[in-house]
Amino acid sequence: MVLHAQEVGRITGVGGVFVVSKDPAALTKWYQEVLGINIEPWGGALLRYDAPLHPPVVVWSAMRENSSEIAPSKRDFMINFAVDDLDAFIAKLETKGIKVLNRQADPTGKFASILDPDGTKIELWQAPSK
Repeated sequence: MVLHAQEVGRITGVGGVFVVSKDPAALTKWYQEVLGINIEPWGGALLRYDAPLHPPVVVWSAMRENSSEIAPSKRDFMINFAVDDLDAFIAKLETKGIKVLNRQADPTGKFASILDPDGTKIELWQAPSK
């Protein structure tokens, strides 16, 4: 089925990512201090699609239960954040004592993975240069 621009009643994008944590305040502080995410006064972050060098799309993908893509996390999801310069971002993380689990590159870009304090896998992604 092909969607036409005039059709209504369809998904237009990701509206948010909401996670459960035993200590939401501590987790929010970690995302702010370690990843540099700007936390708004109401306690969440606004991640703009029109940020410089942000990829033009957000990926949604279902994975098989016990997928190696999520390991070593025990959570049922992971978060992928787009970054403008993976090497520079990893250098910042390493100065904060964050262990990088792995790094790889393929035609879709460069990737690195870390775990947040709740054990959620975070994949960092730098899109390929155009």
